[in-house]
Amino acid sequence: MTVPTLRAAPRAPRRRTWVALLCGWFTAAWLPLNAQADAEAGKAKAQVCVACHGPMGNSTNPDYPILAGQTARYIYLELKDFKEGRRSDPRMSPMAANLSREDMQDLADYFAAQTLVPVPFKSDSASIEAGRKKSAEVLCTMCHLGGFSGQNEIPRVSSQLYPYIVKQLRDFRSHTRTNDAGNMASVTRNLTDEDIRNLAAYVNNLQ
Repeated sequence: MTVPTLRAAPRAPRRRTWVALLCGWFTAAWLPLNAQADAEAGKAKAQVCVACHGPMGNSTNPDYPILAGQTARYIYLELKDFKEGRRSDPRMSPMAANLSREDMQDLADYFAAQTLVPVPFKSDSASIEAGRKKSAEVLCTMCHLGGFSGQNEIPRVSSQLYPYIVKQLRDFRSHTRTNDAGNMASVTRNLTDEDIRNLAAYVNNLQ
């Protein structure tokens, strides 16, 4: 009797598998919050935040990111990182220092519920298209999802302010920012300044 030969299943491209594992590790590293956030309480607490981040979190200042429509889980974890020193900024670190866990949950829930108002950057179509191609090449949407809408711990970056995107990508590349378990440092390692500008142009113009 002839024994049928079993064929190994095709291997996924090594790079795609590696990125998927990184995203999966980052998401699994944080368990869901059990406590219920209070958006109304967050609204009151957010009044000090809007001085920099704009009404309802819609910043127009390139030094401060848009928080409106950001994932609640991401906002919470960034506040926690600022509070505990895993991420540092001369303006945000002092603001987060005295926040309680409840404060951070309420603020995250409030800003996540707001409607994002885009501030498009005047980028030429060639830069936007180059950014789209580069995002596909480095597999951005495996973590940030289609349209860069984000998920849980992975931030929404569509329509984020162009200068802010550029700065964060550069900070990840230079290891100035390291509070993401190394995922973005790996992604940005081989990006040129032009790549970063093109990616920012593409992502900023996503609605």
